Amino acid sequence: MRPLKLSRAFTLIEPGPVVLVTTFDGSKSNVMTISWTSVLDFAPRFTLTTGPWNHSFAALRKSRECVLAIPAIDMLDPVVGVGTCSGADTDKFARFKLTAVPGKIVKAPLIAECLANIECKVIGLIDKHNIVVLQAVAAYTNPARKEQRMIHAAGDGTFIVDGRKFDRKKMMASKLPPGL
Repeated sequence: MRPLKLSRAFTLIEPGPVVLVTTFDGSKSNVMTISWTSVLDFAPRFTLTTGPWNHSFAALRKSRECVLAIPAIDMLDPVVGVGTCSGADTDKFARFKLTAVPGKIVKAPLIAECLANIECKVIGLIDKHNIVVLQAVAAYTNPARKEQRMIHAAGDGTFIVDGRKFDRKKMMASKLPPGL
């Protein structure tokens, strides 16, 4: 074993796929890139980490809703681009050619180019840790997309893509909640 700077420890357990989070502040939509998300439980509930340093955070607090849009690896450059500019002075949907699709339950838009979209309501804010707790209210997948591999951030400006899937459903069947 070799020592690792403690400030880099988070790179060992980056939680999940990079997602695009859309918001609507009452007058305009915005999108931000987030890599710090996690599944909270089977309800389904999720968390994401963000705060006042992100332009979308004010809309998220005000509207108490958003969409988690899950991009594939063929969207890497727009995903990084979205994360490196501010919605305060940039229409990210236009700049990165993202197609906003109206949500069925929330006012924040879905992104047509993504693998999947999850409409969410904010059900909690843990200000001390900049954690937003989300309750999914609708979910959609885009099985027509050829590229299905998700993007994972390594935490240092590099990314990893999903690889081969291994099926162990039968082995885990007794441990999964009903309906999964």
